[in-house]
Amino acid sequence: MKKTAKLIALAAVLFAGFGPGNANAEGFKIGADVVSSYVWRGSELGNSVAVQPALSYTCKSGLSIGAWGSYALTEDNDGNRYKEVDLTISMPIGPVTLAVTDYNADPANDNPDDGGVFDFREDGSNTIEVSASYSQDNIGLMAGVFVGGNDYDNALYCEASYQFYNKDGYTAKAVLGVGSEDYYGDFDDEESDKLALVNTGISVSKDRFTASAIYNPDKEASFLVFMASF
Repeated sequence: MKKTAKLIALAAVLFAGFGPGNANAEGFKIGADVVSSYVWRGSELGNSVAVQPALSYTCKSGLSIGAWGSYALTEDNDGNRYKEVDLTISMPIGPVTLAVTDYNADPANDNPDDGGVFDFREDGSNTIEVSASYSQDNIGLMAGVFVGGNDYDNALYCEASYQFYNKDGYTAKAVLGVGSEDYYGDFDDEESDKLALVNTGISVSKDRFTASAIYNPDKEASFLVFMASF
């Protein structure tokens, strides 16, 4: 929480001070995914088929501002329907992209006492993450840390991916993710602040369809997710 202003200011300086790298085309972009379940960084959120819309605008400089959401179609056993809206500002610098993301897991403000959709208190519905990602050829690397709002003790996540197959219209990649055990792991050890292997898997894509086999070794949880993109 104390680091938020400094890190966001640093990101803003970096965004403003560097020219475009491998920026996307200037203008608006919209899309949506439909997933059999929402699995993020080795954990399932919502336990339901979900619709995930996206909207973004990319400037000529490469600076991009976007919104992404996930809306469960059915309620869980407690009668809740998972909803999330994330806002991201990012800037490519060569093969590296710097980003600041606001994750909001209560966009409908179902609880009138929680301070609203832009509640950045430690017990609020928003979490700020600063991240950097690298992409070159078939290799992808990413690292992110929570720095503000409900920052979950500055939980850290790092991921590596490698596309190992590209033939007959099919592509396949392997993913390996390490994260703070208290947030992404099994939560069993209250005093644990160590990193753990929390996300492993393989994703196979063809046209607009993707199937992913995912396993979280720390939680000993496995998932098979199907996604259609539009």
